[in-house]
Amino acid sequence: MEFARPIARLVDELMRLPGIGPKTAQRLAFHIVRMGPDQARRLAESIVEARERTRLCSVCFNFTDADPCRLCQPGSGRDRSVICVVEEPKDVTAMERTRAFKGLYHVLHGALSPMEGVGPEALKVQELIARLGSGEVREVVLATDPNVEGEATAMYLARLIKPLGVRVTRMAHGMPVGGDLEYLDEVTLARALEGRREI
Repeated sequence: MEFARPIARLVDELMRLPGIGPKTAQRLAFHIVRMGPDQARRLAESIVEARERTRLCSVCFNFTDADPCRLCQPGSGRDRSVICVVEEPKDVTAMERTRAFKGLYHVLHGALSPMEGVGPEALKVQELIARLGSGEVREVVLATDPNVEGEATAMYLARLIKPLGVRVTRMAHGMPVGGDLEYLDEVTLARALEGRREI
């Protein structure tokens, strides 16, 4: 079925978004077309505003509309002796939802992936090392994803950071709450055993 040209263009643009296939793009496009003019305008303006006003924090490289971001600002009450290193800004949001981490963050904006041509120079690695030069940081928590790229990135960073006299820790990986042993892969089970603790 052919769509009117403006709807077809909207569907094409929506399909460029991650996780949006043709059917979802069509549903979204038809929903947007049915919106009232004010609602559609607000949606369009919010997209433009988010794109134009969002920048990277000059300290942690998370997305922000003020520099430094609210977490890095002096007086934020965060523990400045601990930095949690994550791959993407969305990982900061996930960590903050737990309300368990009270330190600062550092966003790499990716992970090492030689197969895709992503080396250390493409990430915010040198900026992390520069932050550690102040002597204020006592621990770096590596919270990269538990996949091949994330593990390689964590090992690379650990080798760079340890000679600086900063403690390097890795987020524990293992069995999810509510998971069944029979459905877990060998790597997950091995990690769960390595990260076991006394009860």
